[in-house]
Amino acid sequence: MEAAGTGTRTAARRQERRMRAPTTLEKQRDQRPAGRLTRRRIEEDQEEAVFREVVSFTADPLPVRYYDKDTTRPISFYLSSLEELLAWTPDAEDGFNVASGPPECRQPPLSSQRPRTLMCHDMMGGYLDDKFIQGSATQTPYSFYHWQYIDIFVYFSHHVVTIPPVGWTNAAHRHGVCVLGTFITEWKDGERLCEAFLAGDERSYRAVADQLVLIAQFFRFDGWLINIENSLSLAAVGNVPHFLRYLTSQLHQQVPGGLVLWYDSVVSSGQLKWQDELNEQNRVFFDSCDGFFTNYNWREEHLERMLGQAGERLADVYVGVDVFARGNVVGGRFDTDKSLELIRKHGFSAALFAPGWVYECLEKGDFFQNQDKFWSLLERYLATHSICSLPFVTSFCLGMGTRRVCYGQEEAVGPWYHPSAQEIQPLFGEHRLEGDGQGWVKTHCCLEDAWNGGSSLLIRGLIPPKVGNVAVRLFSLQVPVPPKIFLSLVYKLEGTSAVGVALELTAGDVGSCHVGGISVLSAETSTRRSPRPLRVPPTKLAKWVGRCGQQLSGGWVQRCYEVNLRGCLLQDLFVSFSRPPGSQKEENFICRLGELQVVDANSLLTPLPQVQALTVSHVRWQPAASEWEGGPAGLRLSCTLHWAYLLPRVRCFRIHCCRGLEGGSPSSGPSEPGRPRLLGLAFVNRYRIVGLAVAAAEPGQDGRVEFLVEPVPKEGFLVPRAEWGRVAMLYSMPHT
Repeated sequence: MEAAGTGTRTAARRQERRMRAPTTLEKQRDQRPAGRLTRRRIEEDQEEAVFREVVSFTADPLPVRYYDKDTTRPISFYLSSLEELLAWTPDAEDGFNVASGPPECRQPPLSSQRPRTLMCHDMMGGYLDDKFIQGSATQTPYSFYHWQYIDIFVYFSHHVVTIPPVGWTNAAHRHGVCVLGTFITEWKDGERLCEAFLAGDERSYRAVADQLVLIAQFFRFDGWLINIENSLSLAAVGNVPHFLRYLTSQLHQQVPGGLVLWYDSVVSSGQLKWQDELNEQNRVFFDSCDGFFTNYNWREEHLERMLGQAGERLADVYVGVDVFARGNVVGGRFDTDKSLELIRKHGFSAALFAPGWVYECLEKGDFFQNQDKFWSLLERYLATHSICSLPFVTSFCLGMGTRRVCYGQEEAVGPWYHPSAQEIQPLFGEHRLEGDGQGWVKTHCCLEDAWNGGSSLLIRGLIPPKVGNVAVRLFSLQVPVPPKIFLSLVYKLEGTSAVGVALELTAGDVGSCHVGGISVLSAETSTRRSPRPLRVPPTKLAKWVGRCGQQLSGGWVQRCYEVNLRGCLLQDLFVSFSRPPGSQKEENFICRLGELQVVDANSLLTPLPQVQALTVSHVRWQPAASEWEGGPAGLRLSCTLHWAYLLPRVRCFRIHCCRGLEGGSPSSGPSEPGRPRLLGLAFVNRYRIVGLAVAAAEPGQDGRVEFLVEPVPKEGFLVPRAEWGRVAMLYSMPHT
């Protein structure tokens, strides 16, 4: 016990030094790997960095915490012990696992005192294919896309310190959702761990709290669920409130919007005794942090009793719902709406545990239908959140697919899964006109076709006779709009349907809102408007709207709109379907949406920064498993690219190579000279290339492979290749 105490005191002193210099975290996140860099020269005329490498089949091993031991692909990781937690310090290798940024602004904010919805993701032990930071070739992964309904996402596993895989954090933050990791102790090992840091003086528990804060701050997630599921000594349980208060206070200082929640497990006597409610036996923990997550075996009388305990903090009580319906619970599975009905009746927040039940226990082939069914049953009890900032651009990509598409052009075929690549998702559901036999519109995910990424939004509907059009709301917004905005919609109608497709918006404000110079609103009102399509784009904005009004590849059509506003608040975006001129019959239609953009016109005139300081490190060579047909023996190249760029300006980076092959496809031969081949996507300023097939250099000659880093602006236009970052590697075989 003394050794553990000494370790925590040492960690506390180390942490004090760190916290005195918080600005160093940004530098540490952007550190370049310490591995060997190849010799470098600059070809100034081409503005290209060039590295030279002699092929060697012996390489320094990469740390297995950060890289898959078999492939060297970057992975997200957890910590398994108190010793690992206290010893953790930010490392250059951690940079892959850092989220792109904080949660986007949304309304209502998490801080508002209204019932919230927490989703606790617990799936088969965690760290499955989602641990691969740059994605994987998973065929049928679990995907969550109903982000507009939830406030908090918890990544749960049974490791002591569960650091959320960065793909989940990026996807959640893009939708404005707060992300928590889990600190859990269990069984006899948990008792020993808790005694080591809770039974002593404050230096021990403060050292643990400081490390948890530093980890959340460094990796850019938002806080912790604390789950002590083992008995505690009186000395240890007496320090739990102090630990929670200190952790909560420090987190609030270092992580804007940070959150600490306590799970209903231990009571104030130190016994492990789930209460299924907030009461006098566990109230002290609730009073020491931001919220309380109850156990699942409650009844309505538990909720009624909690009204007095929670006082003005009803929204800080998250009533647990086990979607697997294990034990004596209300609802669960497709009856989870029964749980939500009671929880909302009494004004509490809800914590949905393991809604991945629809994936784990039901047919994988029916996953999307089952997921949509599950959340549609809950919709009436869930607040719809609004997007609050521009630019707002989405291709509806789920972060997965059976192929990769870029602006209608197929780039690669084969399954892929990359949670960071999930774009902003709409409101899924069905809208029916009033009356029997009237029109309807329904939205679905669509993996069969895509404009950009791996999926699109499928909209089916019916326009009945005597009805001119039907519309469906895709997004709720609360955006104070600039004087001029541009909107763009890329869509494709199936078959010979001639229905009209258009964007509609609602706008309103506390005063009058002028659209196109016409006053259409007064206080507390909103009016749907169909903006005027742009036929000829303004010259300076041609790079963004150059495809407007054109028939694009794959049968897609892009329509662009200009909206002039003054004193307005953009509130909703609809897509409307109208019957063809002269038609009186019932009109069925199937439409796919490939992209939706809402952009401040002025932002399109702001120059983009350049990709700078592109370097290559951690080079690893392997002989190819087979030779290219009719060509020389090949090599497999793995290396890490690192560059400098302002991340808030981009959605992602697309990484390409020339004169190389994607790993796993040596039989297709080398790519055409000068033609880039997509390798993958990056969401930080680094990318690990793994198993790229290249030709072996001829004796006395250099082989060459070029890598290109393409920034993808948040506004959604293509950047000319001349403005991409470029680095070349010249390699030669060793002299024999």
